[in-house]
Amino acid sequence: MELLLHRFEKHQAMMTALKADTSLQKKFQAVCESTLSTLKNGGTVFFCGNGGSASDAEHAAAELVGRFKKERKPLSAEAFSANTSTLTAIGNDYGYDNIFARQVLAKCKKEDLIFLISTSGSSKNVIAAMKEANQIGTTTVALIGANGDSPLGRESKHCLSVPALETAYIQECHIFLIHSLCDYIDNYY
Repeated sequence: MELLLHRFEKHQAMMTALKADTSLQKKFQAVCESTLSTLKNGGTVFFCGNGGSASDAEHAAAELVGRFKKERKPLSAEAFSANTSTLTAIGNDYGYDNIFARQVLAKCKKEDLIFLISTSGSSKNVIAAMKEANQIGTTTVALIGANGDSPLGRESKHCLSVPALETAYIQECHIFLIHSLCDYIDNYY
């Protein structure tokens, strides 16, 4: 099918660009080490994002609490998008831009780490969460698209900006990086 072949070629070009980006590889290594350090020292890894990025956040948390490839102890992780009662209560009482920031204030500590997932790098509620996490001293990791000059890209401690502009391809890169992170963590335990 022509559509499938076209998408495969675009995906392959994107993954080739990802493989060639040595700067991203170094940043990814630092994120892996920081995430593992957080878990080894009793911290929690939090995730937040909207839409497909919320699904990626929940998927990532499930891989850590459950398992990725091998049996290991459950690890402390949570996605802020998983509790609809919390999301809708905060959204109703404080506005949608605060649905993640309020949870950061309630749960995040200095020894924790939070992944802020946004294909554009400009999601207001994810930026609000980052600002609160930075104030607390929680390690912030932005997962964004090729717009590394976005607010998340500039203000997060770590930024993994993937070489793609279209949302679907950015999300494919994000889930690849999430699975690679889980593989790194599995290799430690």
